[in-house]
Amino acid sequence: MAPSGRISQSAFDGSRLRVILLLDLYEGAQQQFLDAYELMRKQVASVPGHISDQLCQSIENPSQWLITSEWESAPPFLAWVNSEEHVETVKPMHSCVRDTRSMRYSIVRETNPGQPASRASAAAGVQVAARVGEGVARHALTFTVKPGSESKVAELLAGYESPRAQVDETTRLRRTSLFMHGNRVVRAVEVEGDLLAALRHVARQPEVRAVEEAINPYLEQDRDLTDPESARLFFTRAALPAVQHVVSDRPAPADLRRHALYYPAKEGCGTELARLLAQQDQAAADDPDSPVYGSTVFQRDDIVVRLVDLTGEPDLDPVASLGLKGAGKAAELERLLDGAAIGVEGSLDTERNINRLLSHADMLPVTDRTAAS
Repeated sequence: MAPSGRISQSAFDGSRLRVILLLDLYEGAQQQFLDAYELMRKQVASVPGHISDQLCQSIENPSQWLITSEWESAPPFLAWVNSEEHVETVKPMHSCVRDTRSMRYSIVRETNPGQPASRASAAAGVQVAARVGEGVARHALTFTVKPGSESKVAELLAGYESPRAQVDETTRLRRTSLFMHGNRVVRAVEVEGDLLAALRHVARQPEVRAVEEAINPYLEQDRDLTDPESARLFFTRAALPAVQHVVSDRPAPADLRRHALYYPAKEGCGTELARLLAQQDQAAADDPDSPVYGSTVFQRDDIVVRLVDLTGEPDLDPVASLGLKGAGKAAELERLLDGAAIGVEGSLDTERNINRLLSHADMLPVTDRTAAS
């Protein structure tokens, strides 16, 4: 039976993942590219969760290439693609490639000659049911600024003029939400249509570039946006992928407010922590009494951020607001959360520590802009 929550994205359904990378090469760079691909192929073959990959060349335009890979599920791919190892592995390709486009898909149906479709689906890790979306892609960036510069950075990030929402006939910026937790910045965007086209559109706007240049001196990781390699490395390392989004099917309440909650995980526990929160938010979407109307969970390595739309103030129901409703959930989070990093140590079974966690995890809202219809 399909869930009542409207889920437009999930990395935790256990289905196999197909990754498609479209590349447009510079003329004369084919052999350099093939050498770089061979190096990458050997390294990725040993990555846990990787099944296979193929390299294809267009029969119509020899400068256009395609890399497809298959993974046991989305989490191991996301761990690999967001790792420093991956950053170093793909560096040799950068000077060969004029443009790239990456797409990720869960496998929903497949044909296995000689095997009944029902048995193939049950055994092959395909997505159980089609998810219902709303034509919106979600993405976030996170980076840190130098301690002591937080208020200045917040002032700069809150003061920019919003770029034009309409990117092209099919793509439109819908919402930008920006939060801070100490010296960590999280910027989340919602885009109708082509996410990559929207991100490029935003990056080209003079008002946005001016703000990005203004915060450069305060960043802990140096970057030069006039240098394509420096910019590419910064945005690769800052990427904070959405691993699940869910919205209740009940009518949207009038008093919805957006909050961002920061959950630093213990080393190696980021995916498990994100999965726990995702499961909790799926259950909340089916609960008509839950204050959680919708949420997006973002995760990279041991950084987990939960963007949540709540009815009422979060401290009216801190357990539900934190995603801890249900027996044993507080203890499960306590096992995965780096409590010392967020200033909350001790058992989460106490009301005092639950309230402290909510207070310490709740991020400072800097700006939340919704495009006019």
